[in-house]
Amino acid sequence: MAKTQTKTGTVFAVLGIGSFGHQLCEDLMVRGGKVIALDVDPEVIAKIKDRVTQAIIIDAADDSSFFQANLGDVDIAIVAMGNAIESSILTTALLKSAGIPYIIARAVSSIHERVLRQVGADEIINLEEEGGTRLATRLLAPRLFDRIPLSPNISLVEFTPPRGFEGKSLVELELRKKLGISVVAVKRFTIKVGEDGDRDRNEDLFFPDAQFLIQENDVLVVVGENDSLEGLHEL
Repeated sequence: MAKTQTKTGTVFAVLGIGSFGHQLCEDLMVRGGKVIALDVDPEVIAKIKDRVTQAIIIDAADDSSFFQANLGDVDIAIVAMGNAIESSILTTALLKSAGIPYIIARAVSSIHERVLRQVGADEIINLEEEGGTRLATRLLAPRLFDRIPLSPNISLVEFTPPRGFEGKSLVELELRKKLGISVVAVKRFTIKVGEDGDRDRNEDLFFPDAQFLIQENDVLVVVGENDSLEGLHEL
């Protein structure tokens, strides 16, 4: 997950406007982000220019063209051209040298991932595991993780609660009363250090009652109507 605390108004640069990049741009805009779309193909830029904050024709292989794009206000850059391995690596390196605070890049293999990290990627995504809509939701709602639709109007989501939840019971939090959502499970993560010094990360799953106390690093699994779940963004 991005270390930058994202919010409405965050400036994103999406480099490579294929099907994944296009979907990502649209979803980031819908969720309140400001999006700069960049691609080498003028036709691609023409199609998306009215759907984003700014659209720029750029050849990522040409560093002079790249630096003329003026990305100084960008908070998070997403290198979306995963299948063009050479271009994605060069673009990631140029973004790093341009001082972009946080860089997310697509990888298509373990070697590709390793090289992307070496040249400056802060986070790697796998297209098979994370589509444009899911990534946009995660970036603009950093406390919400997996969302599983149960019906057109109801979803199950994993939610990292704010610090104010720690030490409080579910009955004290009144999430059902305040937001109309229910906590159906709690994931609790702990680190154990073995005799050899190795650190093991353990995960326990609880099905809580009303008196269950929330601890630091817990993840709540909640269910509710989609409109109600949006209220979690404000907590």
